[in-house]
Amino acid sequence: MSLTIPSPASGIAPSADPAAPPRTYQVRTFGCQMNVHDSERMAGMLEDAGYVPAAGDHADVVVFNTCAVRENADNKLYGNLGMLAPVKAANPGMQIAVGGCLAQKDRETILKKAPWVDAVFGTHNVGALPALLDRARHNNEAQLEILESLDVFPSTLPTKRDSVYSGWVSISVGCNNTCTFCIVPALRGKEKDRRPGDILAEIQALVDDGAIEVTLLGQNVNSYGVEFGDRQAFSKLLRACGEIEGLERVRFTSPHPAAFTDDVIEAMAETPNVMPQLHMPLQSGSDKVLRDMKRSYRSTKFLGILDKVRDRIPHAAISTDIIVGFPGETEEDFQATLDVVEKSRFATAFTFQYSKRPGTPAADLPDQLPKAVVQERFERLTALQDRIAAEENAKQLGRRVEVMVTAQSGRKAGETHRLSGRSQDQRLVHFSVPAGAPAPRPGDLVTVTITEAAAFHLVADPTAEDYSLRRSRAGDAWDRSQADSCGAPAPGAAKNAAGRSGVSLGMPSLPVRSA
Repeated sequence: MSLTIPSPASGIAPSADPAAPPRTYQVRTFGCQMNVHDSERMAGMLEDAGYVPAAGDHADVVVFNTCAVRENADNKLYGNLGMLAPVKAANPGMQIAVGGCLAQKDRETILKKAPWVDAVFGTHNVGALPALLDRARHNNEAQLEILESLDVFPSTLPTKRDSVYSGWVSISVGCNNTCTFCIVPALRGKEKDRRPGDILAEIQALVDDGAIEVTLLGQNVNSYGVEFGDRQAFSKLLRACGEIEGLERVRFTSPHPAAFTDDVIEAMAETPNVMPQLHMPLQSGSDKVLRDMKRSYRSTKFLGILDKVRDRIPHAAISTDIIVGFPGETEEDFQATLDVVEKSRFATAFTFQYSKRPGTPAADLPDQLPKAVVQERFERLTALQDRIAAEENAKQLGRRVEVMVTAQSGRKAGETHRLSGRSQDQRLVHFSVPAGAPAPRPGDLVTVTITEAAAFHLVADPTAEDYSLRRSRAGDAWDRSQADSCGAPAPGAAKNAAGRSGVSLGMPSLPVRSA
């Protein structure tokens, strides 16, 4: 489907003067990891077309990459678009584009509600963004282009990576499941799998550029291979990742319990660079609710998977997704969820209150629960999970862990004099650097002993003897990226760099810690 709709608010096409400065862009991302990765593609295409990242809040082009899963997704988008209307009116030539799942769903509605938008594109034609912006400027009218199936696999598009030390790699797009609460299959289509050689080539290119960590992405990542008929394709892919020299950390998200097989567990346990971490969506602990959700597993199978994983990978940290208040959920059903959470001992959980999404079967189910009931159950669930997370993190006290330093520090970094990173099991660790010890760069690895634990993070304040720094190729790549963007950092400290909105490329210089 490709439509062109006049937009009275479109800006006048800018001058083609070759001496004019390049147009700037900003990508604002809502939603899941797939959206984050799609935004990297959007940024890559814009830069390939000659745009440059905006250094501040103002940009010539603002792109919204949207989510349609949550109930407030519409409000968030239209609220942001409303705030930009007067900005655009004061800046002729500014353009606004909307893509992603909400664009695929709402289509013409976006231009009706926000006629100052210049381009709307869907999940299947991300690569059309630069051309749509050009056409909107040339024709002085909004461009709407929504395709019903992929025109090109997104991973073939240019990419501007958010991070030089870690990267997302999409192995499939779309979903063949029919979960009644989920609108994703309608917006992203049936599963399409990349060929293994293409995936491994992209991973190798990332490693050659300095990355030491990759996360494999798929709507149901462990069903990879269904399109070309290999039921063990995903475990084979994990083992193949283990053969890539220089690749130190491999993660994946999100698997589906119904398709999670023993060969995947064995590949995780036997491939050294596959990290001891697993995100396994539960959604509900009630078998009745799981049936209503059309989740093709039951609580016993789910708990059995966790037992097998922990038997082969004893220190694995397991996270999950849970929906509270699905239509028809009784107090007994909810108690079943609490029971499974207690048994599962999740390191962390992403908990959601059910929200009715138009276009999903669950939206038409009877017995939609009152908001007050859902809220009360949600609070009970989060209280339970917070307690479990704190207890599980407390078991980390005294453990020596290897932490990959990230560019983002905690909110209290200025007060605590700590930097941040992720352990092998993906736990967040805030750590200090002893006085006189060398400072790490993002992408470097430090080994420290955990000295404090809270529900959502760990703390390490090591002595000089307990602190170990391993400089990595990823840290070298960080230095190169800083030299390219704002000049080489001073020895022993990583300095802030200007980056595009929504992407944190800077890191505070290391605060001096008294002896």
